Amino acid sequence: MVAGPPSSCHPFVQLAIDAIAAYVRDFRFITPPESLFEEFPGLRRRAGAFVSLKKQGELRGCIGTVAPVRDTLAVEIIENAISAASKDPRFRPVEEDELAVLRVSVDILSAPERVAGPGDLDVRRYGVIVQAGGKRGLLLPDIEGIASVDEQLSVARKKGGIGESEHVELYRFVVERYY
Repeated sequence: MVAGPPSSCHPFVQLAIDAIAAYVRDFRFITPPESLFEEFPGLRRRAGAFVSLKKQGELRGCIGTVAPVRDTLAVEIIENAISAASKDPRFRPVEEDELAVLRVSVDILSAPERVAGPGDLDVRRYGVIVQAGGKRGLLLPDIEGIASVDEQLSVARKKGGIGESEHVELYRFVVERYY
């Protein structure tokens, strides 16, 4: 882990920050410290996770996995943190001089459950997945500026390249959000 002053952020977020810093500074991939697994045994489980980066209140990167693709949640966080900083196609890669001003959050996703319609959604409580054929759009819950289920669905459709008139399957999930 990167040495520095003690942080008031959650250890999952610190893991993401350390992963980003090591990658941006040295193109190095960190491994989760054993002490973190001892303190948080749940990091050994598998789960989807998103890592979001903000700079001066504006989105700077966000990459995640709906379902787990790595051996542990800890590695999922590390890999998604690096991808959020370096591979989000909406942004240029994070540079070293930005590290001190980035705000990082980590969302751990529950397994998605299919729902009958928009009435089963709540923009503050549930994230949403809209799916039409092979196209899929996802939006995390409780996103600043998204105040209604209709807005949430519209944004998720756009992210997935799904037209407003296309029939979709809806899924919802909850997140554990860490700052």
